[in-house]
Amino acid sequence: MKRFFKLLTMGVVLCAVAACSSSKIKTYEGAEVTGIVVQKEKRKLHLMSDGKALRSYEIGLGNEPVGQKTKQGDGKTPEGHYFINRRNPNSRYHLSLGISYPDRSAWQLAREAGNDPGGDIFIHGRGRDFDPTKGDDWTAGCIAVTDREIEEIYAMVRDGTPISIYP
Repeated sequence: MKRFFKLLTMGVVLCAVAACSSSKIKTYEGAEVTGIVVQKEKRKLHLMSDGKALRSYEIGLGNEPVGQKTKQGDGKTPEGHYFINRRNPNSRYHLSLGISYPDRSAWQLAREAGNDPGGDIFIHGRGRDFDPTKGDDWTAGCIAVTDREIEEIYAMVRDGTPISIYP
């Protein structure tokens, strides 16, 4: 009986370790990500450390990818200089990192045109509802990568990291 409980305890510990290792929240102990560069036209996101790319990813954009975001619902991914301002471990899109859009300039331009600039722009994964028939640019204005890639990005990028999004 004593041996049975010992084996049972070992099994529970092994199951707990296996469950922890399958978590979508990863850890990272490499070089600090000091910036993110997004090239919309090339569909690339680069995690930078002191001017050198640590990692690069293919990305999907908003469903109207060309041009600057000017209002809510336009399907465009914003362009400009922002920072990572929040994270969502329970995102509908697996994991997500919030981008500080809209900034003061976007608010002003939208207001002058009588529009709402929109918001809730994220770097995120695909999530359970991803439909590959929608093509590469399927978001409402966010930057999308695979679920595996957002796990890596989520671990590497800290809140406050600057992000530059270029046309």
